[in-house]
Amino acid sequence: MVEISAKLVKTLREKTGAGMMDCKKALQENQGEVEKATEWLRQKGITSAEKKSGRQTAEGLVHSYIHTGGRIGVLVEVNCETDFVARRDEFKELAQNIAMQIAACPNVEYVNQDNIPKTIVDKEKEIEMGRDDLGNKPENIKEKIVQGRIEKRKKELSLLDQPFIKDSNITVEELLKRNISQLGENIQVRRFTRFILGEGIEKRETNFAAEVAAQTGQSIG
Repeated sequence: MVEISAKLVKTLREKTGAGMMDCKKALQENQGEVEKATEWLRQKGITSAEKKSGRQTAEGLVHSYIHTGGRIGVLVEVNCETDFVARRDEFKELAQNIAMQIAACPNVEYVNQDNIPKTIVDKEKEIEMGRDDLGNKPENIKEKIVQGRIEKRKKELSLLDQPFIKDSNITVEELLKRNISQLGENIQVRRFTRFILGEGIEKRETNFAAEVAAQTGQSIG
């Protein structure tokens, strides 16, 4: 694989406005050739997404999704810049896809890694540092292993880091960037809530034979 320098990534970023990681990936996919990498980014629909990412998003919609069978429900707020875009079918389809993604990913609890509280990260580190398989390893090696595991765990908790359920070649974040490019506005997932039927309710074990007998005045034995 061609070695991609930070200078080359910066050049592509300044030319396209795409994110650092997107630029690096584009260059890796195209043997370090800036022009081909630029075309690759355009095809992915993410060249202008970064430029719009700082704009205020005060419009949008709250979308609801109920999974087949009515056992899982999702409410998600997706924001954009104008009511005009919020009414477009493409935006509504994006909100539906994101809601379905949330329903399909029971481990996801936060929109992105920045939303994960430090207390959660610290607790994960405490758990990982105490695992038996790290007992005999040097402290510096242990730290690296634990950090890698924590980064993996943070990705598991983050919605934007998930592979998109309809196209596992892209993440939910890349899906957002494509829609930003297509619709011409900044788009953000602000928050979501997942409802799972019966979650948190302690289910009572029922002896149906005894219950029927009690109702009819009979005894069982």
